[in-house]
Amino acid sequence: MGPHPAVAAIRLAVRRVLTDILDDHGRTPGRHPHELPSSPLVLVACSGGADSMALASALAFEAPRLGIRAGGVTVDHGLQAGSDLRAAEVVVRLRELGLDPVESVAVTVGRDGGPEAAARDARYAALDTAAERHGAAAVLLGHTRDDQAETVLLGLARGSGIRSLSGMAAVSGADGRYRRPFLQLDRQTARKACMVQSLPVWDDPHNADPAYTRSRLRHEGLPALEKALGKGVVEALARTAQLSRDDADALDAWAGRVEAGVRDADGRLECAALHALPPAVRRRVLRRAAIEAGSPAGSLFARHIEEVDRLITGWHGQGAINLPGRVVARRQGGRLVIRQG
Repeated sequence: MGPHPAVAAIRLAVRRVLTDILDDHGRTPGRHPHELPSSPLVLVACSGGADSMALASALAFEAPRLGIRAGGVTVDHGLQAGSDLRAAEVVVRLRELGLDPVESVAVTVGRDGGPEAAARDARYAALDTAAERHGAAAVLLGHTRDDQAETVLLGLARGSGIRSLSGMAAVSGADGRYRRPFLQLDRQTARKACMVQSLPVWDDPHNADPAYTRSRLRHEGLPALEKALGKGVVEALARTAQLSRDDADALDAWAGRVEAGVRDADGRLECAALHALPPAVRRRVLRRAAIEAGSPAGSLFARHIEEVDRLITGWHGQGAINLPGRVVARRQGGRLVIRQG
């Protein structure tokens, strides 16, 4: 008799990602000895919640069968009393699954961008450091299809175009470090897999705290949408994310190809050539130029690019546009100059 369907589903999802990692590192999947120094190391980021515990269990099961070393990292954000004890418990659970190396990393969460963004920034910085310290080929993250649906809705609320609707990528980070095997699986499957394997899970109280936007969306927004539109909203939003990502990637590639052709010999952007481009492509060229000039990508919003775009499409002698990072965009004759002021 095979494993429970939920366990089979999480293991298959992880096996596919591990096989991709082996392919990326020029290894053929097979039964290689665990001790081989050439065996890549894959870490799982684990909070102790159902999604990441299910992911850790699937990694512990599949990695040895593919000749991959498997370890784990838990990040202590220090936002709750006893968070250090909770992190220590997660370390014990990961070691019981057979993962090695396993470590807990304590971080200090700042204030930039709000509590959720600040915690996320601190977490990814810690995971980056851990991956580099251990020489890990990849870090697995437990985001599910439900998380993807929430991310799409948050992007929709920001109103910043199809890139914000494309959600989380299955592969992201420097050199494709971060992998998300569960983006096609729902949260309930992960929780069921933990239950049938008798894995203890911890439910982060922040996930139910209405002070956090994502928590309100999870417990109020999505249920209201499902009540109004019927079941299947989560799947539809996840599908929207993939379609939007494909479109955004294509437009980004188009902008990259035409960028050199809209610059003059001094590197300035030619307004007439930009005006001839489709708006979606032109705005991407402008965004790339602003980032290249020193504007931080995370602070550069659609409204900023729209203002710069009006220097081309609605020119009536207006002054320079100030962008984040002390970058200034101004029109000089038939040229657009974007540089630090």
